[in-house]
Amino acid sequence: MILDTKQTDRLTQTTLKESIRYVGVGLHTGRGVSMHVCSSEINSGICFVRKDAPVGQGTIPALWHNVTDTQHCTVIRNQYGVSVRSIEHLMAALRGCNIDNAIIELDGPEVPIMDGSSRPFVSSIERAGKVHQAAHRKMIRIDKPISVWDGDKFAILTPHNTSRLTVDIDFSNPVVGYQYLSVKLTDNTFKHDLAAARTFGFMNEVGDLRKRGLARGGSLHNAIVIDEDCVINEEGLRFEDEFIRHKILDCIGDLYLAGAPILGHFHAYKPGHKLNNALVHELFRDETAWSYVSSDENNTVAMWRKLSDTTVANVMSAIRVAREWMQKVA
Repeated sequence: MILDTKQTDRLTQTTLKESIRYVGVGLHTGRGVSMHVCSSEINSGICFVRKDAPVGQGTIPALWHNVTDTQHCTVIRNQYGVSVRSIEHLMAALRGCNIDNAIIELDGPEVPIMDGSSRPFVSSIERAGKVHQAAHRKMIRIDKPISVWDGDKFAILTPHNTSRLTVDIDFSNPVVGYQYLSVKLTDNTFKHDLAAARTFGFMNEVGDLRKRGLARGGSLHNAIVIDEDCVINEEGLRFEDEFIRHKILDCIGDLYLAGAPILGHFHAYKPGHKLNNALVHELFRDETAWSYVSSDENNTVAMWRKLSDTTVANVMSAIRVAREWMQKVA
């Protein structure tokens, strides 16, 4: 399936017009948490602040190199050992709403799970409103292909003149199965097609997760739960393919830890938080693979023209091989 909407130019950086307060529980810790998302200055990016940490030790910039755990969620930690977990749904909402600068204050170690999606965050951001700031938006333009592999799983970033995500997932469980979706990331696409997609899990894994200190706040109110061949949530699914939509939502949140919107095509097979973060690490290892550009510098010239025919052929060959392998084992 291909989802595509007309993209509206967003030239300047934005922050929130009013602060937003959330109260909820952490999906994994099960602890109650109060969170405020507040406005911030130009070029400050997204930053988490643990208000319960010792004075001067609670600030954690939402950046890829601060990721310290990717087991069932994304966790960032600072040099003092202070961490925040489950940041991906909020990060996805900030990216999807084009919020460049924000301070997120919490009184606990985990972002509240809300209903398991980004929709509550998007709704409150829309109510609070945005302020356009006197600086051009900074973007990360992909200048050549970058890829990471983990067994049969892979994630690739290639040059593209918009922000596009193409994802395949393949689960043995028949309720999920194989799903594919490609989206061009715009305000409307995120709000209408992705934000409401909830996190999901399998009933037979709940006991083990809780023994490992995870999913202690999980419930049918904040996750889709699959038991063998059915979804046990009374209301069912919000989308027929809600699982792939949520996977793309997670990818958007993880990729925003690059520190700016990525202008390129993200293509992944069986992605997860670990693979997403590995791809961003790989990107920043190669200074020739990307460039910082401001929104006024970007244009719609097809950047594939900057690549040699051999490089393009190698990338497309890798994607073809992966797809052929998927068809054989399906």
